Amino acid sequence: MKKILLVFLLLSFSVKIFGQQFSQYNTGSLYDSFENPSQKAFITDSSKQFASNFLVPNFNANFFLLGNAQATLKSRAFNNKYDNSALLINQGKFNHVNTNVNAYVIMFKMFSSLNGDVELGFSAQTKAEGKGIFTDESIALLNGAGSFSGTDYSNIFNNNFHFQSYHQISFTYKEKINKQFTFGAKLSALLGIQYEELNIKSSQIVFDKANDSAILGLNGTYYTNYIPGHLTPRDYLPTLRSPGAAISLGATFRTEDSFYIQGNIKDLGFIHWSSRSHAGAFNDITTINGLSEKGREDSVYNAVSKIIHGNAMQTSFNTPIDGRAELSVHKKFWIDDNKTFQYLPTLIASKELFYPGFTGALVNPFQYKKYTLTLTTTYDDLKLFNLGAQFMIQTPNFEFYIGSDKVAQTGSLIHSQLSKGSQSFQNSGFTGADFFLGFSLKLGPVIEHPMNASSIPTGEKGFLGRLWGRIFKTNN
Repeated sequence: MKKILLVFLLLSFSVKIFGQQFSQYNTGSLYDSFENPSQKAFITDSSKQFASNFLVPNFNANFFLLGNAQATLKSRAFNNKYDNSALLINQGKFNHVNTNVNAYVIMFKMFSSLNGDVELGFSAQTKAEGKGIFTDESIALLNGAGSFSGTDYSNIFNNNFHFQSYHQISFTYKEKINKQFTFGAKLSALLGIQYEELNIKSSQIVFDKANDSAILGLNGTYYTNYIPGHLTPRDYLPTLRSPGAAISLGATFRTEDSFYIQGNIKDLGFIHWSSRSHAGAFNDITTINGLSEKGREDSVYNAVSKIIHGNAMQTSFNTPIDGRAELSVHKKFWIDDNKTFQYLPTLIASKELFYPGFTGALVNPFQYKKYTLTLTTTYDDLKLFNLGAQFMIQTPNFEFYIGSDKVAQTGSLIHSQLSKGSQSFQNSGFTGADFFLGFSLKLGPVIEHPMNASSIPTGEKGFLGRLWGRIFKTNN
């Protein structure tokens, strides 16, 4: 399985997983307050002063694969054989892959001041981001020359992808400026782990079926950070070798009719990959032997690796991380007269800042006392529709949630694993999986209003509130 993932895009690319988690929007969870910095995590007169995940990872992971290669790759992964019947050769068909992970290892937040609802937080997380496009022919070649009726093909391996992983250490600040407006910020230091980028601009292959070989030519660019040999657990430890920085800004505005409009600029930042990194253009040919033999996957991989690494120069370079701009609107509704059932729909638009990705989401939480069931629908620029579900138990001082934003696709992939070796595969709309899980707990004295405060001081307004008052002359 690992080797198939490595050759997804014809080079050493370990697919890892992340995702955009919409189901947590406006839940007031600790995870939500770190992802959306203007979101509050505490409830006065109910919550305790300190919140943490106590080193229990809160994470979200997902991937999707779109295109004709779905059946082939699932057959290879679960049945250990290729089924290239759905692949179309020399017709310019592409497959899309997107993989991401976001895992908070440490989350700590404290309520600092009643007068201004000031919250301060610290977090440490690990993230990975990857997306790419690869051709049907790239996958067909892994099973030899059988799918290629001709002998000479041009530009059928013009793939491109990028992948990076990094640690993110952050400080957050959230303050309620006045009754309508709340502002939050998240300042982050980034520590790069791994980076790879491939862009094949032109390609050529000539098959010599009599000798069970082919001559492959590739032209393009390749970037990678330098890690000697294969990745080991030690390589994932934080270092200052490849530093970076990022900022997230968020604001929430409450209208007179109690609609909440929230805007976020998330993870606007970059990583400076060290001078031990490699980058360069390649334009070379090589021979692939043994296309019908058992080790043909290794032969294809080694041939491609030889070309793309051939002219790489040692140098540093900078890359952006996957920043996003998001806008959401939500409103609370009581379903019954006793106010025990609550419905809190949220409409979200999310746009990637440095890539073409766009996603729209409708999040539908139904809350009964401490239990919440959330149904989420999303639709993106690749015309992919997702249905998600989340179950959450939440009190002012405890929260646990579990769910998936790709319920049908995740279930299908689990079924494929359990039925391993006993089924045939067909292409569906897309193949994907998503899973998220989280927990946090609050400790310390209860946050009390000024009239009955006995545990913590009420404090002054925060810095932003005082600045706002000076500018608009609202200070007493």
